[in-house]
Amino acid sequence: MKYVNPVVKGFYPDPSVCEADGKFYLACSSFQYFPGVPLFESEDLVNWTQIGHVLTREGQVMLDKVRSSGGVYAPTLRFYDGRFYMVTNNNSTNENFYVYTDDIHGEWSDPLAVDQDGIDPSLYFEDGRAFFLSNGTDDNGVSGVVQCEIDIASGRKLSESRCIWKGSGGRYLESPHMYKIGDYYYVMAAEGGTEYGHMITCARSKSIWGPFESNPKNPVLTNRNKAPFIIQGIGHGDLIQGTDGEWYMLSLGFRQIDLWMPFHHLGREVFLTPTRLNDDGWFTVGDGTTDFSYEIPGDFVQEDKRIYTFENTDWSKDWCFLRKPNMANYELSESRALLKGSAVTLDDTDSPTFVALRQRDFKMQLGVSLTINGGRAGVSIYMDENEHYDLYLEREGEEIYAVLKLNIGGIKHIEKKLPIEGDIARLRVCSDSLSYSFFVDTGDTQIPLGCGRTKYLSSEVCEGFTGVMLALFAEGDGDADFTELEVRYE
Repeated sequence: MKYVNPVVKGFYPDPSVCEADGKFYLACSSFQYFPGVPLFESEDLVNWTQIGHVLTREGQVMLDKVRSSGGVYAPTLRFYDGRFYMVTNNNSTNENFYVYTDDIHGEWSDPLAVDQDGIDPSLYFEDGRAFFLSNGTDDNGVSGVVQCEIDIASGRKLSESRCIWKGSGGRYLESPHMYKIGDYYYVMAAEGGTEYGHMITCARSKSIWGPFESNPKNPVLTNRNKAPFIIQGIGHGDLIQGTDGEWYMLSLGFRQIDLWMPFHHLGREVFLTPTRLNDDGWFTVGDGTTDFSYEIPGDFVQEDKRIYTFENTDWSKDWCFLRKPNMANYELSESRALLKGSAVTLDDTDSPTFVALRQRDFKMQLGVSLTINGGRAGVSIYMDENEHYDLYLEREGEEIYAVLKLNIGGIKHIEKKLPIEGDIARLRVCSDSLSYSFFVDTGDTQIPLGCGRTKYLSSEVCEGFTGVMLALFAEGDGDADFTELEVRYE
C-alpha cells in the first residue's frame, strides 16, 4: 500500500518510537507548551492517533516563564519488561529526567533525574540493566555521545559517564539512540543542526562500551543535497521494526513554503522512511533520502483529517496551553470555549489566556464566531512571543473594533482597526504557503483587514524550534465566548 509523508503533520518534532503488544507508540517534543510531550498510537506506523500527553501535571515539568523554544526538548520513548519509559531534557532547568507508566493511556510517574549533562537523552535496556545516553561531556571532559549505566528505579548512576562516539564530524551532534541487532550494538545520532544540513549518522560495535566504528557511508539519511525539493531538514531519527518484519525510520523533517523559498513555518513534522538491513550489517534508509511517498507491505488506508471543530477535537489531546496556564481562566466544553482575559499578553513570557491547535498544512481556512464583553480577544497565528499575527475584537467604552495587528520582531503594527456593529462577529483566516489573509464578518458584511507573509513566522526569521499555532486568546478585563469553530484544510 502507498502512504504519503509526513505521517504526522504540523509542529510535532523529534519523534521517538517503540513497540508494545503489537502496537506502536510515538512521543514528540513540546518545548514551552503544556501538557508536555504529545503521545500517539498506531497499528501500521502510517496512521497515528494522539492518545494524550506524557507530562500532564505541573509537578512533572517546570515551564513557568520559560522563553519560546525553551522547556521540554527531544524525548525518547522505550518499552521494557512491561513498562513504558519517557526520558527527556528540560533545557530551561538543564535537567535530564525520565518518567514511567505501566498504562500508556494513564498517568505517568513523577520525574527521576539523572546526573549526566547534555540534551536529547535516551535509554537502552539489556538483561535487566539500563543505560543512559545523551550528547554531552563525560566525566573526563570528553564531548560526544556520552553513556553511563543507571539504576532504573532511582536514576542513580552505577558507572562513570564515558564518551563512546564523537560522531562523523558534523556540527551539533545530538539525538543519540542505541540498538542491538544481531551481534552489533548500533549508536545512531543526528548531526548538522536541525536545519537544512540535518542528517542521520551511525556507528557500531560488538561491545556496548565500544570502540564504535563509523558507517563508511555516513550520513545514512539526509535531504541536504536534494534540491530543489520541498522536504528538507530530515534528521533526528528512531529505528523500528514493523509487524511485517521490515525496518523503518521515523524522523523529523520540514516542508519549506515553496520550491525556491527556503523558509518553513509549520514546524518540524514526522516522516516515515522504509529501511533495510544489508548483508554487511549496515542499514540503508530509503535511497539515502526521504521522499513524499512510498509503497510498503500492509493492508491499510492512510487517514487524513481535513476539518477540525470544537466537536471533533479533544481539549486534553489536540489542544495545548502556554507554559503554566491558570485554568480558572478557561471554561472548555464540547461546543464552545469561554476564555477570561488577564493582564498577561501574547508578547509576554508568562502564560496568557491562550489555547491552541497546531497548523497542519499550508492551505487552510479558519473561522470562529466571537462575542466579547470587554478587553480584547480573538485568533492568533502564533509562532512565539515576538512573532504572531493577531485578529481580534476589542472593546473601547461602548465601541467594539475589529483589529489586525502584525507582530514581527520588535515591530508591532496595527494594520487596520475598524468599528463594527454589535458585540459579535465571525473572524476568518485564509492561508496558502506564502501568506495569511484576515477577514471579519458582521451580519452579511465581509471586511478584509489585511495580509501577513508566512515567511515572517518561519524558523529562519524567528529562530527557535517550534511551529505556527492556531490560538484562541483573551487579554484584559473581559470574557470571550468562542463558538462554531472550523479549521478546514484543502
